[in-house]
Amino acid sequence: MCREEELFERVYAAYGASLYRFCLVQLGDPADAEDALQEVFCKRLYRAPGFPSPEQERRWLFRVAVNQCRDELRRRRRMAGPLPEDLPAPQVTDLGLWERVAALPEKQRTVVHLHYAEGYSVQEIAEVLGVTASAVKMRLARARAALRQAWEVEE
Repeated sequence: MCREEELFERVYAAYGASLYRFCLVQLGDPADAEDALQEVFCKRLYRAPGFPSPEQERRWLFRVAVNQCRDELRRRRRMAGPLPEDLPAPQVTDLGLWERVAALPEKQRTVVHLHYAEGYSVQEIAEVLGVTASAVKMRLARARAALRQAWEVEE
């Protein structure tokens, strides 16, 4: 087995499932999540720096995944064009928690997933996203408020 195959297998075994879940929550489509994940791993194989620790490698991979998902969401918006103004607001109906998280705005959805699903601290999320810790705290607070409101609307 060549060095690249060994590297791919090691990195995929360690981070593949969590990165896929992240991309799926961000993009909402399994095929798009798989495409984004493939791009992340290609960048890991061919463009990544050396990593002094597994945690730094994990943060780098999530940063690349965040950027890859953002690029895909931007591409979708460009392709879709403007929405009609008379479009009705989406209704909250028997959605589970993670489906509600997936419906949050991108910035909120990203911090919620990284914090609750992947276990990153506020400071680690700030480093991954390149924002301040207070910005992460605010996004988490807004996301929790939006989720609370969505639960109350359904009851």
